[in-house]
Amino acid sequence: MEINLAVLDRQFELHQTEYEQAALRALRSGWYVLGNEVENFEKEFAKYLGAKFCVGVNSGLDALTLAVRALNIGEGDEVIVQANTFIATVLAITENHATPIFVEPDEFYNIDAEKIESAITPKTKAIMVVHLYGQATNMKKICRLAEKYNLKIIEDCAQSHGAKFQNKMTGTFGIGCFSFYSTKNLGAFGDGGAVVTDDENFAEKIKMLRNYGSKIKYHNEIAGVNSRLDEIQAALLRVKLSHLDELNEERKKIAARYLNEIKNPSIILPKIREGSTHVWHQFVVRVKNRDDFQKYLEQNGIKTVIHYPIPPHLADCYKNLNHRRGDFPVAEKFADEVLSLPMFNAMTAEEIDFVIDVINKF
Repeated sequence: MEINLAVLDRQFELHQTEYEQAALRALRSGWYVLGNEVENFEKEFAKYLGAKFCVGVNSGLDALTLAVRALNIGEGDEVIVQANTFIATVLAITENHATPIFVEPDEFYNIDAEKIESAITPKTKAIMVVHLYGQATNMKKICRLAEKYNLKIIEDCAQSHGAKFQNKMTGTFGIGCFSFYSTKNLGAFGDGGAVVTDDENFAEKIKMLRNYGSKIKYHNEIAGVNSRLDEIQAALLRVKLSHLDELNEERKKIAARYLNEIKNPSIILPKIREGSTHVWHQFVVRVKNRDDFQKYLEQNGIKTVIHYPIPPHLADCYKNLNHRRGDFPVAEKFADEVLSLPMFNAMTAEEIDFVIDVINKF
C-alpha cells in the first residue's frame, strides 16, 4: 500500500459539484480581481472567526509581512517569535527590517509563554504567535504580557483555521494572519491569504497596502504592493469554508485513532493543551532515531515530511543574527526528532489501520 502525506484531490471530490459551480460563477462574472467573491469571502470568514474585518491577500507570508508593516514596525524594532516555526514567520519580520527575537517552544510545540517576558526589551514592539501544527497557543498569558508592556500581538494562523483557545478563535486575540495554501485546513486551489482584525482603520490600511497603496485607482497614498486574493480562489474558499468544521472534525477523528492506537514506546505522540483545541493541520510525532524511522516508513510505502528540519535561527539566510547551535536547544531537539505522519481528509480506515500497524511494528 502507498500512502502519501496529503492527498488533495479527495477533498475536492467530496464537494466537487459545489467547487465547479463556484469556479464557473466567478469565471462567468467577467470580474476577476477584487470583486464580489473576495468581498463575500472576507465577510463570511470574519463572521466565522467572530472578527469584524477580514482582508484577502496573495499569501500567508504577505499577510504577515503587511501586518508588520501596517503596525509601523521596522528598523531598530524587535519582534518576539518562537524558535521552531517555519521560515515564513521570521521572513515577515526581517522583510520589514526589524529583528526577530527567538523564544523556545513549549511541550505543545508553541511558543513557551513563560519565557517571553525575559525576552522583552525597550525595542520590543510585538509578539508574533504561531499556532503551530493546528493547536492554539496559550493566549491567556501572552495577552497579559502584551497589555502589561503595551505590545501588539500578531498571530500566525497559517495552520490553525478553526482552532480555539478557551472557546475563542485563533486569529482574534490580536491581528490574525492566515494562509490558504492548498494543503491548509482551509486551503485554496493555489495561493491565498488574509489579515483579520477588529480595527477598521487597520483593515483599511491593509486594503491600501495590498493594492499599490491606494484606495482610489492611481491615487497612491502610501507605498504599497500588489497582493490580492483573486476572485476564483475566493469563490472556491467560500465553498470550503462552508464545510470547514466537518473537515476539521474528520481530521480530529483520524488524530484520535493515532493517539489511541499507536502503542510503540519509541514514538512520542503529540499532547493537547488544556483549554486549547487542535485542528491537526499536521500530526507530528517525535522519534530519537528519526532518520531510521522515516526510512522504515518509506520502505513500507508511507510518505512523511519533517516540519521543520532547520530552525530559523540556524538558517543560512540568518547568519547575520549570529546564532549558533545550542542557543535554543529545545527548538533544535524538536528539529532533530519531529516527523509528520499522513493526515488528510477522506483518508480511508484501511489506510489509517495500515499506518498504525506499520508504526507499531517499528
